[in-house]
Amino acid sequence: MEAHKVIQYPLMTERSFNMIEYENKLVFMVDRKATKHMIAKAVEELYEVEAEAVNTLITRKGEKKAFIKLKDEYDASDIAIRLGIL
Repeated sequence: MEAHKVIQYPLMTERSFNMIEYENKLVFMVDRKATKHMIAKAVEELYEVEAEAVNTLITRKGEKKAFIKLKDEYDASDIAIRLGIL
């Protein structure tokens, strides 16, 4: 699956803002069929950062949400600014 099909859009809520600032995590809505490995690879391809861990959940609406923790040498707020969500 292509990287642009795996990552649908970044999610910007109050909770995700706190994750960006304090936990170095990004939050994306992703394709329901995407695995954690596919999500990590897509983030690395699209944003040129390395993912340390990927956690996912299925929302009540049936959408898949991914929480991507970046490695310490990368800053989630820099990526968020580049995406225009901060």
